[in-house]
Amino acid sequence: MVRTQACLLALCLLMLTSLSFSEVGRDLPLPSWNNTKVKSAIMAFVDKVTQVDGSDFVPPEQRIAVFDNDGTLWAEKPAYFQLLFAMDEVKRLAPEHPEWKTEQPFASILNGDMISLLAEGRAGLEKVIGATHADMTADEFHRTVARWLTSARNPLTGQHYRNMTYQPMLELLNYLRSNGFKIYIVSGGGVDFIRVFSENLYGIPPEQVIGSRLKARYESNNGHPRVVMTDKVEFVNDKQGKPIGISQSIGRRPIFAVGNSDGDLQMLQWVTTGKGPRFGMLIHHTDGKREWAYDRNSRVGRLDKALQAAKPYGWTVVDMAKDWGVIFPPVRPVPPKRKTAHKSELKGR
Repeated sequence: MVRTQACLLALCLLMLTSLSFSEVGRDLPLPSWNNTKVKSAIMAFVDKVTQVDGSDFVPPEQRIAVFDNDGTLWAEKPAYFQLLFAMDEVKRLAPEHPEWKTEQPFASILNGDMISLLAEGRAGLEKVIGATHADMTADEFHRTVARWLTSARNPLTGQHYRNMTYQPMLELLNYLRSNGFKIYIVSGGGVDFIRVFSENLYGIPPEQVIGSRLKARYESNNGHPRVVMTDKVEFVNDKQGKPIGISQSIGRRPIFAVGNSDGDLQMLQWVTTGKGPRFGMLIHHTDGKREWAYDRNSRVGRLDKALQAAKPYGWTVVDMAKDWGVIFPPVRPVPPKRKTAHKSELKGR
């Protein structure tokens, strides 16, 4: 009888121990990151800058992290998602613009010719952005993008764009926040576009988004003032523009920066050459099975010069195939349908 009771007690203790380890495992940081040098480097950096009695302690107000968006927080194939939005808008608005059938770059979009569209270069892309973004207030534009996000799907994966964020990066954002970091998105994409979903997808409020922007104008009609976007580019927040945008918008040099392409080179250089502890990281798309494998020869998200600079600058390079246990999060449910813009609100587009 005594032996039986002892066995039962031992079994109960074993079950409690197993449960305890299981529960603790769920709370470990960065669970979708494999236990590689990259994960260790991230945690070691965060640990040293948050140790109050340590020589590398960084006060919370100085713990600023900046993240690129396309290819860093969510996918970017077959093209930047804002461009795919603009292309869908061109198709939606085409009946009102019969001249687009023969006018470039609109004709390329209507013919489904992505190669010719990209061959138009920056001037062509700005023309498309101007035609689909201008003459709207921020609220009107927000509703247009939000409507698109509820229904549009990526042409390569068939997934809603909100389901193509990177689970390991979502965990990294939460991990940094839990350790007193303030996080900004610093993207070459349009600031008004990213602000539509940044808080919902990443927990980053719109005022912590730095991006390219169109010029705006103020107008008042019978006592109803509004700020309207024009079709003229005011600032391109890419390459050299990223350090400028960060400096002018934040007023502090971040200590943690993450990107994935040559467009992030100058941001990473500027952030990691400051005084005190610094951390730079590149997301290298190496997983052709679960996502895509690309770098130097890619038209979108080209990673060449920044990859060469990683070793001399001491940046951490994420090998997606090796360092990430999963790529995408579980499929997100469709958010509640928001009220769409009335036709009168979109007049003049």
